[in-house]
Amino acid sequence: MPQPDPDPRYPIGPWEDPGSLGRAERAAAIAAVDAAPAALRAAVAGLDEPQLDTRYRPGGWTVRQVVHHLPDSHMNSYIRFKIGLTEREPTIRTYHEERFAELPDARAGVEPSLELLEALHRRWVLLLRAIDDAGWQRVILHPDLGRMSLDSLLAFYAWHGRHHVAHVTELRRRRGW
Repeated sequence: MPQPDPDPRYPIGPWEDPGSLGRAERAAAIAAVDAAPAALRAAVAGLDEPQLDTRYRPGGWTVRQVVHHLPDSHMNSYIRFKIGLTEREPTIRTYHEERFAELPDARAGVEPSLELLEALHRRWVLLLRAIDDAGWQRVILHPDLGRMSLDSLLAFYAWHGRHHVAHVTELRRRRGW
């Protein structure tokens, strides 16, 4: 019997906070962060301009906006990790991702954002691999989500990259691209 299409909002399922991670889970999450830029580049490879301007679901972002969103979001995360490692239980700043997605740079070609994501993740993964066990237990205060350990933050961003890549790959599958 064929499987039903996944919910286009959450093609890999919604994120669930694991609380804390073991060393193997943490290594897998870091590997997912490391792999995200190449996965995104592969997901958009060969798409033309009209395809990049296709919404991955009704009411959702275009593929182009998804591509630009990832470095916007992951730059914020990288800074959140650095703040979390250098301050005691800092309250991090949120941002209006939906407004970012409407700015003029979110209508530009995708190559600069793909390159930015690649460079950012190279640097971010260096930091992630250097965090010791105590560092992973450090906490940030998220205005919407409350207290989050760096383990939880890592788990979220490992999911986040896969989540948005799946928006593109599921759209391609549905459209036969």
